[in-house]
Amino acid sequence: MTVKPAMPESWRLETKPHKFCPGCGHGIALRALGQAIDELGIQDRVVFGCDIGCSLLAWDFFNVDSVQTHHGRTTPVVTGIKRANPELICVAYMGDGGGYAIGAQHLVNAAGRNERITVILANNTQYAMTGGQMAPTTLPGQKTETSPYGRDPEATGHPAKGPEMVAAITGEDAYVARGTVSKLPQLRRMMVRALQNQIEGRGFSFVEVLSTCPTNWRTNAKDTWEFLEKKMPAHFRTGELKVPAAAGKDEDGKKAVH
Repeated sequence: MTVKPAMPESWRLETKPHKFCPGCGHGIALRALGQAIDELGIQDRVVFGCDIGCSLLAWDFFNVDSVQTHHGRTTPVVTGIKRANPELICVAYMGDGGGYAIGAQHLVNAAGRNERITVILANNTQYAMTGGQMAPTTLPGQKTETSPYGRDPEATGHPAKGPEMVAAITGEDAYVARGTVSKLPQLRRMMVRALQNQIEGRGFSFVEVLSTCPTNWRTNAKDTWEFLEKKMPAHFRTGELKVPAAAGKDEDGKKAVH
């Protein structure tokens, strides 16, 4: 029996391993995004922009038009592409440093202007590519290369909560969610809904993904999963924070799943 390919032969590539460290969550986050693109059948319309940092290793992960930007500048680059070519489906992919530190002003302004793009941000609570320094998302008491005694909120503030911020400044037609690489089906649904929101020409779409970094966390498999599933959600609640009325409810019948 001959099975028809899910995509034109010209789009097919040889399967190859990703370039991330063993145990890194980026591969799972990108898998969810790729599954969403396939499900919606929009591969020939997608432009994928990735930031400097570990996310830059995704520049050739998908067989779609891609662009790698300077650190923190993925959101405005993708915004420009979308404004010049409104028929495209434009995705900005970045880490928490690129989105909440050097790129914070771009994220805030794009969300405030309700740019019709989709931003995916991987949150692994530190700057991973440069050695594991403290980031805006580092948890209180968490040890990093630049907080060897643990992050002190009195000195350096509390972890940034990007989805809550974006939800507060966007219009009612925005889609805002926080997923986790430990729940791939739920994360895939969020990616689908974020892309669908852009396809239907509504508002800004933003998905934060709680991700893993055992290399810099210096954790084994058990401790990595415990940090992801217990410590991170205590500060970063997962679920849908904002869903346009036109989009309806998620498969479980709720607007937010905590």
